[in-house]
Amino acid sequence: MVATKPNASTPITGKMSPRVWFYSILLTLQYGAQPLISKRFTRREVIVTTSVLICEIAKVVCAIILMAKDGSIKRLAKEWTLMRSLTASGLPAAIYALQNSLLQISYRNLDSLTFSMLNQTKIIFTALFTYIILRQRQSIQQIGALFLLIMAAVLLSIGEGSSKASSTDDPEQILFYGIVPVLVASVLSGLASALCQWASQVKKHSSYLMTVEMSIVGSLCLLASTSKSPDGEAIRRHGFFYGWTPLTLIPVVANAVGGILVGLVTSLAGGVRKGFVIVSALLVTAMLQFLFEGKPPSVYCLVALPLVISSISIYQKYPYKVKKKEA
Repeated sequence: MVATKPNASTPITGKMSPRVWFYSILLTLQYGAQPLISKRFTRREVIVTTSVLICEIAKVVCAIILMAKDGSIKRLAKEWTLMRSLTASGLPAAIYALQNSLLQISYRNLDSLTFSMLNQTKIIFTALFTYIILRQRQSIQQIGALFLLIMAAVLLSIGEGSSKASSTDDPEQILFYGIVPVLVASVLSGLASALCQWASQVKKHSSYLMTVEMSIVGSLCLLASTSKSPDGEAIRRHGFFYGWTPLTLIPVVANAVGGILVGLVTSLAGGVRKGFVIVSALLVTAMLQFLFEGKPPSVYCLVALPLVISSISIYQKYPYKVKKKEA
């Protein structure tokens, strides 16, 4: 499973190869099944920070094994420099950490509907930053497909989410602690995704190596936060593996495999197509909930299904075509 990258000049908006389809389908299934796997095998007592840290360690181990298998580990070790690592992986990892913090702030100050709608704008910002950084354009039809995807994502988020109301009626608090943080988080998500794509396609940074580097940076940020976070206090009081059983490793390892697949899909297909995968995975979750828990899909899910299928079909069928003057 070699993480080869397309040439930077090759438009990512063209048709995907069978291997990219394979990685995308695997990621869709993993992302869709992850909520059910976590629910079934993770006890409520497990401290979230501990499972995240073990997952990051598992991602590093998996990535190193894959690099050793494809024979790239010695070459990458010789070529590795701290500055290149910080540029390619450190910056996106720090941006993702900040994005997650902003989403937590926003979620506490917005109702579910507003939060879901604004959070899905990250798909548009991913396309925007992909154009700014990589000069990869979208056709008019593809832009329309992105808006269809956003509509589907909002419907799925509403259908699967709670009907949580805003925790405050203060307009200023809703604006500055709800709307602004989620919009900034969406911008940061698009920027980080485009930077990861730039590092892998332009700088030829191995997706496996990026996974290792981003996992290490993310883990360091998480460890730093435990000095004052409730999870850090719980770890000091109950111990790191409080609530763990051998079965807890199943969702942790599954999540780690998903992290590897995210790197491959972003590297080979781009951040915009990764957005299609994530939204499609919400449909997989709804289907699996029906099969294994007897929970029928919501009306929102049934309406979103044709939107997702249409958006993927349109996006694949009408790629941006370079005009003769541009060529």
